[in-house]
Amino acid sequence: MSILVPEPDLTAPVLYRITEAAVLLRLSRSVIYEQIRTRRLRTVKQGAARRIPATAINDYITLLEREAGETE
Repeated sequence: MSILVPEPDLTAPVLYRITEAAVLLRLSRSVIYEQIRTRRLRTVKQGAARRIPATAINDYITLLEREAGETE
């Protein structure tokens, strides 16, 4: 019996620009920069540009969900 592994979606972005992450998360650019400054949202450098990995966006959403659960 073999296990089928789905093919990766190569059309999905792996790294997002700040403005793209802001649109995706429905937050303002200033909020995104604040989350980066406080290290709640990870970034990587690509040359001179700062990018947000898709995994960092998922981690940030998980953080928000965990914080929301703590206040309930």
